[in-house]
Amino acid sequence: MANITLNINGKDYALVVANDELLIDVLRERLMLYGTKKGCGTGECGACSVRVDGVILNACLLFAVRLEGAQIQTVEGVAQNGKLSRLQELFVENASVQCGFCGPGMILAAQALLDENKKPTEAEIRHGIAGNVCRCSGYMNIVKAIKLASNEL
Repeated sequence: MANITLNINGKDYALVVANDELLIDVLRERLMLYGTKKGCGTGECGACSVRVDGVILNACLLFAVRLEGAQIQTVEGVAQNGKLSRLQELFVENASVQCGFCGPGMILAAQALLDENKKPTEAEIRHGIAGNVCRCSGYMNIVKAIKLASNEL
């Protein structure tokens, strides 16, 4: 067991964690941050995507104990002052996700892409979200929402 402090969405959380405790479990079971979904458990689907120091990573593969000092962002941290970001609004307005399971990971991946590339091509958008599997939407409206967001930057 280890005493650590995790900075998640700009807030510090003092925790006692087991050395093998995964970030996904800390987020969902201990901190009640349910936006990050628990999908495949093997880092293949992207449902558990979080940003760690700005980089998209799979929370199902990260030991929480190794993240002290890192800046962690979940989908809850994308909204500001209780208001959805414009990217989140565009996902809603364009029915970009159906069941919603992939949505948090898609939004974080899209935000990371737009932070690096303000005007991505469709191919760059598809590459930017490639680590996220959506079984419902066919990706068309996801790509559309990201493209619309890039047009507003």
